[in-house]
Amino acid sequence: MALLMMDLDNTLIDRDAAFREAVIVFLSEKALPASDLGWVLKVDGSGFTPRPAVAAAMIGRFPGADALAVERLLDDGGAGRVTLAPTVAAALRAIPWPKAIVTNGRTVQQHTKLVNSGLDRLADAWVISEEAGCRKPSPEIFQLAARRAGVPLDGAWMVGDSAGADVSGPVALGLTTVWVANGREWTERAYRPTHVAADIDAALALVANSGPAVSA
Repeated sequence: MALLMMDLDNTLIDRDAAFREAVIVFLSEKALPASDLGWVLKVDGSGFTPRPAVAAAMIGRFPGADALAVERLLDDGGAGRVTLAPTVAAALRAIPWPKAIVTNGRTVQQHTKLVNSGLDRLADAWVISEEAGCRKPSPEIFQLAARRAGVPLDGAWMVGDSAGADVSGPVALGLTTVWVANGREWTERAYRPTHVAADIDAALALVANSGPAVSA
């Protein structure tokens, strides 16, 4: 039985929605313009912008908000607000494969997301890049996930929303990949996923059925 590896942010959970809620509260509590929500989300770049750069940009734009408040917002990153969709939880319970979550990010923040969403009880293993000392798409992080799950990496699947982090590395390892499009088109030319799924529900249905998906 193959190992199912999955990305966390904006794949299994809606990280951007949780961060958006946290920013709305931050702006309200600091009496800052609600219209700056879009600016903060753009600077954040769905979590891909380095944290120090986001902090510097926010402190520069909001001199009236103390730096500590900005640091607290970014330390949490919406982790306290994440939820797991019931459909995703049910699909994970129904898939009998060994499961590992492979996520880039800071240990405390990502572990909080796992616990608050209940994913810590649905996965057999997880790897967080900060504590692992390696990041996706490095092959070492996927190899570590397999070791922690106690199964071979050969034949594994990887499901995720990032072309660079979740597809390129597993493709180089010869694994089956499912790219979660979330309304986007595939644009990379150097490599392609095995399958494209419209969203996480479709991706997990594909895994469960091991049937064809929409080809990239």
